[in-house]
Amino acid sequence: MPYATQQDLVDRFGEDELIQLTDRDNSGSLDTGVLDQALADASEEIDTYVGARYQLPLSTTPKILVRWCADIARYHLYDDAAPETVVKRYDGVRSAMKLLAEGKTTLGLDTGDAPSRAGQPTVTPGKTRITDDDVDDYRSL
Repeated sequence: MPYATQQDLVDRFGEDELIQLTDRDNSGSLDTGVLDQALADASEEIDTYVGARYQLPLSTTPKILVRWCADIARYHLYDDAAPETVVKRYDGVRSAMKLLAEGKTTLGLDTGDAPSRAGQPTVTPGKTRITDDDVDDYRSL
């Protein structure tokens, strides 16, 4: 399910701009199919970053994801002709998502949305679990 709705895009960018970006048959109206696809694509792009830090699907949608989704969808609707401000917003979202995936920022969600780490090794700073003797024993195999 997309993080943003068609109405979110209309509220943020105006219906006139969205008609210009989606009206491929020159009917003078908003093409909801094109807009839905842009929102779905934007949400999938977000999931590639969010999924590195949180279990998907999220139990709640933080407001920042609505904004990110809207900015990404808008950028992609412009194809290769995006104005500089649209490109800058998209680049800013990509940078923020990279920081999220790297664990340098959060969505402010509780730990119930943290991804499952079952079966994955854990590292506890300051604790040594492998000793030199262990390594020597391994080498002798």
